[in-house]
Amino acid sequence: MAQNLTLLQINDTHGYLEPHPELVWEPDGRPHHVTLGGYARLATLFRRAREQNPGRVVVLDNGDTLHGTFAAVHSKGEALVEPLNALGIDAMTAHWEFAWGGEHLRYLATRLRHPLLAINCYEEGTGRLAFPPSTMLERDGIRIGVIGIAATIVDKTMPPHFSKGLRFTLGEEELPQHISRLRDEGAALVVVLSHLGMPQDVKLAGRVPGIDILLSGHTHNRLAEPIHAGGAVVIQSGCHGSFVGRLDLEVAPGGGLAGFAHRLVMVDDGIPADPAMQGLVHGILAPHREMLGRVVGRTRDGLDRTTMLEASMDTLLLRAIAEAAGTSVAFSNGWRYGAPIPPGPLTMNDLWNIIPSNPPVSTVELTGAEMRAMLEENLERTFAADPYAQMGGYAKRCLGLQLAVKIENPPGHRIDRAFAEGAPLDPERRYRVAYVTAQGVPARYGRDRRDLPIRAIDALERYLTSAGPEGVKVELPALITAV
Repeated sequence: MAQNLTLLQINDTHGYLEPHPELVWEPDGRPHHVTLGGYARLATLFRRAREQNPGRVVVLDNGDTLHGTFAAVHSKGEALVEPLNALGIDAMTAHWEFAWGGEHLRYLATRLRHPLLAINCYEEGTGRLAFPPSTMLERDGIRIGVIGIAATIVDKTMPPHFSKGLRFTLGEEELPQHISRLRDEGAALVVVLSHLGMPQDVKLAGRVPGIDILLSGHTHNRLAEPIHAGGAVVIQSGCHGSFVGRLDLEVAPGGGLAGFAHRLVMVDDGIPADPAMQGLVHGILAPHREMLGRVVGRTRDGLDRTTMLEASMDTLLLRAIAEAAGTSVAFSNGWRYGAPIPPGPLTMNDLWNIIPSNPPVSTVELTGAEMRAMLEENLERTFAADPYAQMGGYAKRCLGLQLAVKIENPPGHRIDRAFAEGAPLDPERRYRVAYVTAQGVPARYGRDRRDLPIRAIDALERYLTSAGPEGVKVELPALITAV
């Protein structure tokens, strides 16, 4: 007779301890803001699941958990440790958790009551795994093997200090041996907890047999229906803790899935806040409330990062850094994190959510040819036909350029037309451009780099102040057009 089990997934929560606005799409395609998420609601949701199915609930976290808000970054991830422990997570993997280097992440992992897993993160000097590859859980006699795969891009596209002393593989070559080992140890189910991204995870599941469930992270997909790849059920559940993926499983007597039901659970105000977790979150944020609540300006348009080629949140950021640097061209990374902001007042909390690392505003000199090469490289990393070659977030954000791109074209030939400062992009001309973070303009491009004596959040505040009481209007200028 089949046994039942409940599996709950959170992914890409990015340090969002409290409820916040998210965009939810109406049937007619129009988005509207809904207040979702918050650890106190998650605590209630998890408690209810455990009451419904006592002793048979597993909670897993795909990572991008310890970074992304002021509280997370200010504490180098430590502010999230106690709330995570109170949620009763069973295992996690990682990506932005490496923001303060591998040694600090290993320290944070010792503070957590659950393991941080990665079959694909190695110490450069010894070749040993830096973190445990897997864990075996048991629920009412059911043994569940959980294998972690960290983001492979940590040493490829992230700032160098993230991966100092570490190297990352894709994990595909290592995965079969870990599946076999867990089966030999009696696992009735094998769950892969991955931060590769949805396209990569679907390809991986189709190539590696023996996976029952693959929990995917990184790309912030809200999957209302699972994807079937190979023999695996693949789900991903949004971001910022606004949704929880729930799988109610039937485990066959000899192991494997006999059946399942999936729900993407919206973490809305129909889920009451857990008082204990509410108190814990309040204690973490109380010392910063006055600073984070300070109104610094207004926006007449909603700000978000929900679109692939350009987004209003990044247009605001680029305008602010270009003004601070005195340039007409500016670049930033195509980040996915950063909860939407409705029209109206903007607070310091909003600015920290837009760019929580608060890097200096920087400038560099690029030729037109270098700009084209950099953007072609980014478009390939975003839209590569082979999922394993996709290593970006969204497309790189740019200001002061007008690009017409053919996304379906082969690598290196996607930019059909490019203009800067009202004229065709001159491959020989040297342009002084502004940027933020090493992802904005990678170190292999340009010359004469300078960090200015102003950081991104100060530049945003200055720009918003200069807009006056009516606030900024941030309509998208259609700088990158798919043709």
